[in-house]
Amino acid sequence: MTRFSDLRSYINALEALGDLKRINRTVSADLEAAAISRLSYERQSAAPLFENVAGVAPGFRLLGAPAALSAAAGKPLARVALSVGLPAETTAAELVDHLARTRHLAPVPPKLIGREDAACKQNVLLGDDATLDRFPVPRVHEFDGGRYPNTWGIIVAKTPDGRWTNWSIARIMLVDGKHMTGLVIPAQHIGMIWQEWVQLGEPMPYALVQGGDPAIPFVGGIPLPKGVDEAGYIGALYGEPIEVVPCETVDLEVPASAEIVIEGHLSVGRDAREGPFGEFAGYASTETSMQPVYTVEAITHRDDPIWPLVAEGRPVDEFHTVTGVGQAAEVLAELRAADLPVTTAWSPLRAASHWMVVTVPEDWRDRLPGVDSAELTHRIGEVLSESHSGRATAATFVLDDDINPADDTDLLWALATRIHPLDRAEAWNGFVHPLLNCYTEEERATQTGPIVFHDGLLPAPGESRLPHSSFAQAYPARIRRQVLDHWDD
Repeated sequence: MTRFSDLRSYINALEALGDLKRINRTVSADLEAAAISRLSYERQSAAPLFENVAGVAPGFRLLGAPAALSAAAGKPLARVALSVGLPAETTAAELVDHLARTRHLAPVPPKLIGREDAACKQNVLLGDDATLDRFPVPRVHEFDGGRYPNTWGIIVAKTPDGRWTNWSIARIMLVDGKHMTGLVIPAQHIGMIWQEWVQLGEPMPYALVQGGDPAIPFVGGIPLPKGVDEAGYIGALYGEPIEVVPCETVDLEVPASAEIVIEGHLSVGRDAREGPFGEFAGYASTETSMQPVYTVEAITHRDDPIWPLVAEGRPVDEFHTVTGVGQAAEVLAELRAADLPVTTAWSPLRAASHWMVVTVPEDWRDRLPGVDSAELTHRIGEVLSESHSGRATAATFVLDDDINPADDTDLLWALATRIHPLDRAEAWNGFVHPLLNCYTEEERATQTGPIVFHDGLLPAPGESRLPHSSFAQAYPARIRRQVLDHWDD
């Protein structure tokens, strides 16, 4: 395992892979940097590092597409894998398995270090100097309600009694140099913690962290269970503690290697209008909502700070590679905890986090005597219909593991040929994610609707199961070897 302790060492690793493009010409943070980043997703090209941003002090930089699919040949998940300390060539199944196994490890609490040893304290801005006007805050889409300081940073917050410290990602929009507003959804962890402060009638202390160890925003985007501290999970992921440092003005601790830390309080009321913003489903939102206000009271940053930028939209971007992968890891962990025979789980990246695929091994009938495919699919539905991650996708497909769910060609073939157009499916009504575009307007408003589990399992071996008419299965080993030996001829 190779751990990158800050964003800069991670950038160097991407550059060594040929997966980073330094852009030295002057680029505007108003749409242009995001447009370049968005095109880099759609062409699966190297991550753009904007070294000369218009309107800010020299040295202030932007990094686009920090955890998107990689341009490195044969290593599409390199940015994702490197973010959590795995080799660049890690497969989807290995990645999900690693994250799922970490859930069962004892948390490793963070290590507190002094301010003098923390890179994020190289510059400390207080009072009137603590203004976002000096930073390259990007405007991401033309139709957005404003510039968005937070597309790939974590919000640090803790309950009033200190029992739970949460690191999470939620979009935040600029109001002015001293104020921001952003989504605080009651069902999400930041909404739960904010509500505890509201009940006390006190504004919630917060810290907004940009950059640092690449695992920080990655884990902030994973839907870990309520009450789990992300800092302890990252420590378990690495087998060593992450270093944190006290904030300047609020009683919170933040990653010491952060590029930029914004501190302050979040208002008790929903006092500002936020949005619209282009979301992960790939459509332009037209909705706005009243949300709490983040007051900026202090900013600390490294010399020549780097502000990460995610130009969210049509797949594949960081929501799909991080939140989708994290949801798959949670699904895998939950099904294994229920003693169900599961090979892997995967959220197909180009399905915009609307689908989940669960694969099972060929011997699942031996491990569950007397259980047929409908009953196994039902048992999977029982577990996931009660799970936050299970209910975060609209459709789950249960398939044999003779296909690789991370291979879109494999998956599309299996879905087309194994999923009945009407039967062999079960719906479970309840909470649904309000940003899933496949639901009706009423279902999204009430956050209530069906999630569906599709039984796509093949018959038992010997029971009318057809062999694949593929190179691997339709020809004897002797012929395959001969073909491969002479392929370059």
